[in-house]
Amino acid sequence: MSAPLSQEASGTHVEAPDLRLFVFALFFLFGGITSLNDVLIPRLKDFFSLDYFEAMLVQTAFFLAYFLVSLPAARVVQRIGYMKTAALGLVTMAAGCLLFLPAALSHSYPAFLGALFVLAAGITTVQVVANPLISLLGPARTAHSRLTFAQAFNSLGTTIFPYVGTLLILDGLAGDALAVPHTYMGLALVITGLAGLVWMRRNRLPHEEPEQLPPIRQSFDLLRQTRFAWGAACIFLYVGAEVAIGSIIVAWLMQADVAGLSEGSAGRLISLYWGGAMVGRFIGAGLLRVITPGRVLAGAATLALLLLAVAGTQAGMVAGWALLAVGLANSIMFPTIFTLASEDLGKRAPEGSGLICVAIVGGAVIPPLLGLVADALGLRPSLLVPAACYLVIAAFGLATARWAVARQQAGAPA
Repeated sequence: MSAPLSQEASGTHVEAPDLRLFVFALFFLFGGITSLNDVLIPRLKDFFSLDYFEAMLVQTAFFLAYFLVSLPAARVVQRIGYMKTAALGLVTMAAGCLLFLPAALSHSYPAFLGALFVLAAGITTVQVVANPLISLLGPARTAHSRLTFAQAFNSLGTTIFPYVGTLLILDGLAGDALAVPHTYMGLALVITGLAGLVWMRRNRLPHEEPEQLPPIRQSFDLLRQTRFAWGAACIFLYVGAEVAIGSIIVAWLMQADVAGLSEGSAGRLISLYWGGAMVGRFIGAGLLRVITPGRVLAGAATLALLLLAVAGTQAGMVAGWALLAVGLANSIMFPTIFTLASEDLGKRAPEGSGLICVAIVGGAVIPPLLGLVADALGLRPSLLVPAACYLVIAAFGLATARWAVARQQAGAPA
């Protein structure tokens, strides 16, 4: 039997260790499935003879869901609560996975993109739930650390899934046209089981349905807050940069002047990119307890810039390892930007989470932009695209660190 809930008088802190485990599982699952796009891109690129821009439309179809679904999903959370919304999102994810079979049978690239959009719509819904929920399930003072720890489970998924996906999609079964849908149909079974478990706990959290919800457009007034607006922009840029780099790792490592690896060998190394983020998030969960989050963010973005400079100017595996190591620099960025942007939102946290998830549409915009540069100038010059993103993130980190100092001097909590 589940442990009973205890809630602080403020209503903002819930102790439910078993629910934390569910949230960690959700982070693991949607992180892992998202990273499978990095394996899917080279397979579809070969299968449909696509250029870099066309192949990057995989990420556009996937991350467009964040732009279209995030705010409606936040509204659903307000209407029916966290757990029921999570179950709905998981069912939608399973449906998207099942759509890969008709896409493969019809030999249609647009059909694959449609399946990815449905899958991502479910992931978006789950993520709108998970981000504020992990903050709710513990004291506010450790929210930065707790969300970073949860993101480490996200990174565990992104480390494991590409390796297994490479074995199933790029290696032994690469010649099998049904290798991709078979992989995603297996995921559908797992997701459906998890949805059932979440549904069984749908009433674990107290929820009061509001009598009247404001128009969705009203959420955008949060963008009048400089801190929140800048943070949302940084989420756009961070996700775009992270996804764009992950999308070209296979092609990057296959270059003769880098590593000259086969497609399968390069695909297995994607796990190192995401694995670096996993290791960094466990470390970051500790660092964020003792160092101002803004300073940690600025340092991580600066490290990413340095690594991109090495990758773009060096040859051989030095360039390969430098690009893979950007994953370590990425490690704490999303959760830190999220919590820095969302501080003091109070009851509007679901709206803020929805808007920030809208900003994840950067994953739909930045990769095709990198693809255009790669098609025109080559992969090395295309690294300037994510570099520009990290420059803005570093500036946000420094700014929030200054704001924290100013608040402390004024006698307010940082």
